Amino acid sequence: MSTKQELLAQVSNGKGIISALAFDQRGALKRMMAQFQEGEPKVSDMETLKKLVSEELTPYASSILLDPEYGLPATQVRHADAGLLLAYEKTGYDVNAKGRLPDCLVDWSAKRIKEAGAQAVKFLLYYDIDDEDAINNQKEAYIERIGSECKAEDIPFFLEILAYDDAIADNKGPEYAKVKPRKVIEAMRVFSKERFGVDVLKVEVPVDMNYVEGFGIGEFVYTRDEAAQYFKQQDEATHLPYIYLSAGVSAKLFQDTLRFAHEAGAKFNGVLCGRATWSGAVKAYIEKGESAAREWLRTEGHANISELNKVLEETAVSYQENV
Repeated sequence: MSTKQELLAQVSNGKGIISALAFDQRGALKRMMAQFQEGEPKVSDMETLKKLVSEELTPYASSILLDPEYGLPATQVRHADAGLLLAYEKTGYDVNAKGRLPDCLVDWSAKRIKEAGAQAVKFLLYYDIDDEDAINNQKEAYIERIGSECKAEDIPFFLEILAYDDAIADNKGPEYAKVKPRKVIEAMRVFSKERFGVDVLKVEVPVDMNYVEGFGIGEFVYTRDEAAQYFKQQDEATHLPYIYLSAGVSAKLFQDTLRFAHEAGAKFNGVLCGRATWSGAVKAYIEKGESAAREWLRTEGHANISELNKVLEETAVSYQENV
């Protein structure tokens, strides 16, 4: 019977770095596809896109994150050496209810995710450290339940935290950029507590790099020194292994961000990188078909993941240093 540590090793590379592809997008993928076509994206097209990315790019990744709704066919065509993470949450959240409350896929469990061949369970949580206690208490209890479930199955629990502020509608603007560091860092601090049973945190970088002096265009919210301090504070906020998500930024900006994080002293353990690696394949597939998407993945997609792997070799450290 594989233990959590053995399973963690299977989603990492030989150096203990998690260089994982993320393609568990569901609602976001539909919105991306809708930009290039008329009508509702078809399930068969979503499944095909996931299969193409899995087949073409997992030879260069330590693992892939997929969803049980559209991603199961893609699990079957991944490279033999690539590990598998499966998402446990429903996509999105109920916009009519306050608090962006978490919700599991109703016909899945940690046991079923493990039976499907995954080496880890991933769950996404929207969390605002400054929200009312009643909402955050509910979210924390929810994560405790998933942590206990993963412990019972002896399967690693990857918690993805997305910070937000309901009072700031535009999370890409300068107003949110000012509060983002505290939101991200304090959420990490909360869910690093042993009671939640989290094995690896999947987190945002603590600043919006578009507003860092010398990175963005136009106004900046943080000087380079201030931004570097936030990365250091984030690193100090947890004793757990943690990996960065790409949050849909360009491949180049994500790579530059990882270098900056490393220079600032962040001892992160890898990435779960999605759109920054494969997004161009969506347009190619819809406008020109499967062979065009495959060609894009073999050229642009391969270049993106190869460059990212080089950056990770220079910047990330083994998760074993944090366990």
